[in-house]
Amino acid sequence: MAKPGDALLFSVVRRDHRPWLLMLNAAVATTGGLLLPAALADAVDMALSGTFVLFTVGWLLLLAATEIIGDAIGIVLAASTTSRATAWLRRKLSGKLLDLGHPSPFAAGDAVSRVTGDCGNAGGVAVTLIMLVVTAVSSAGAVVALALLDWRLAAVFVVSVPLAGLLIRTHMRMTADDVMTYQEVSGEVSARLLDSVSGLRTIASAGIADRETDRVLEPLPRLAAAGAGMWRTQAKMMWRAGLLLPAVEVAVLTAAGFGVMEGRLSTGDVLAALGYSALGMGIVGQMTQLTVLERTRASASRIAEVLDTKAPRRPVPQRSNGVIELRGVSVGEALRDVDLMIPAGTFAAIVGSSGAGKSTLAAVLGGLSAVDAGVVAGHDSVGYAFERPALLGATIGRSIGYGTDADEIQVRDAAVAAQVHDVLIRLPQGYETPVADAPLSGGEAQRIGLARAIIRDPDVLVLDDATASLDTVTEAKVDKALTTALPGRTRVVVTHRPATAARADLVVWLEGGRIRGTGTHHELWNDEDYRAVFTGGE
Repeated sequence: MAKPGDALLFSVVRRDHRPWLLMLNAAVATTGGLLLPAALADAVDMALSGTFVLFTVGWLLLLAATEIIGDAIGIVLAASTTSRATAWLRRKLSGKLLDLGHPSPFAAGDAVSRVTGDCGNAGGVAVTLIMLVVTAVSSAGAVVALALLDWRLAAVFVVSVPLAGLLIRTHMRMTADDVMTYQEVSGEVSARLLDSVSGLRTIASAGIADRETDRVLEPLPRLAAAGAGMWRTQAKMMWRAGLLLPAVEVAVLTAAGFGVMEGRLSTGDVLAALGYSALGMGIVGQMTQLTVLERTRASASRIAEVLDTKAPRRPVPQRSNGVIELRGVSVGEALRDVDLMIPAGTFAAIVGSSGAGKSTLAAVLGGLSAVDAGVVAGHDSVGYAFERPALLGATIGRSIGYGTDADEIQVRDAAVAAQVHDVLIRLPQGYETPVADAPLSGGEAQRIGLARAIIRDPDVLVLDDATASLDTVTEAKVDKALTTALPGRTRVVVTHRPATAARADLVVWLEGGRIRGTGTHHELWNDEDYRAVFTGGE
């Protein structure tokens, strides 16, 4: 039965020429393998007759060398084909995940599982298919070779074909569901584990490590059940195949023995019949590859699920020279029918109670969030700083310049503007200190994130609680430095502090996903509900 990922697997095979080279090499090696038992039979008959025929010995050596060299080339081509296909799938999947934006419909750990494990499994589809095709062709060729030796041998062998077909079909049917479940639960465990690793300090401080461990490991019984199901199916297949293969060989050898007694076959022909019997049952011996194929199809289905997910409608960037305008913007339940215009060069503060939609509005203004309805203009050149920035890059300096070609002077100037230069020069290796070795506080990490936004020299700077960990004095210094470093730029700050709102040219007051009011902090302060945003209602 077709699966959603089968079309993707077809694209993987079709896009590269290496599978065809691998197929050609496999055809040559398989041909050599099919001719080898007959050549060996001739060599045995030659030896038993007490004669020496150079051609017979040379032909045997040539076929053996062809099979050995073909296998070696096949290993190299298989590795190359798999690695290139895996890389292509990972680029394609990563691009789609980035296109889906933040927040993604797929949990971070699950997305990592798909990019790593599933792409790795699906990348080997060409090798798996070629191996199965070659084995099937080799089995068919072995039956033909048996018929050429003696049609009675082929007739005896053909009796086993329906049994082998039934065995293969049963194995495929019993494996499919367990393989898919195993892949899905593995992704779920990865998602839970990544969440826990991200919140290690919170978990430790709350004293809930045991409870969190139970949460992460909760899917393991389902994973174990799926894995056990796969192994049970594999075990049934192995013992059945283990009985079928020698039974067929014994039957063929018995028929060959009668052929020798009647003078139709030679001793070497008996050896060839044994070799062709083994080759003919090769498809049963490759039953494990059928499990691999099912795992490949399950992985491809998980990849296709992401690729087929419709990307959210994102605002088309429009040149605005710093002006930001929203008309009828809605984002799920977070924002509803928001109309807003922030003039160029304005310092705007977004305030509101928890859950009012402040971060969502900041993400829309910064072009990070898609909208369900409405029009957005003004995010053509945006710098963005977060409350908890992820410091990427090998060193602190490269973390500030991450994603840019900024030189050391530009990195330093951005750090000065973010009021973090004095901290960084006291690190063991200054700006060259590895990120993992830098003992940074929450406020210092925030300022590094702010420097990373400044270095892009944006028209619009969006700070989503990016100074929340700074004291009031340091925040005021940062604000003054930003005015100097980015003169005339539009700045949007999500804040909970009345002092920050008081410095803003425009305050956007959100409540329940809608704009409750706009104006200066002084103008809005007369409203009791506005004061409650900062005082908690007291």
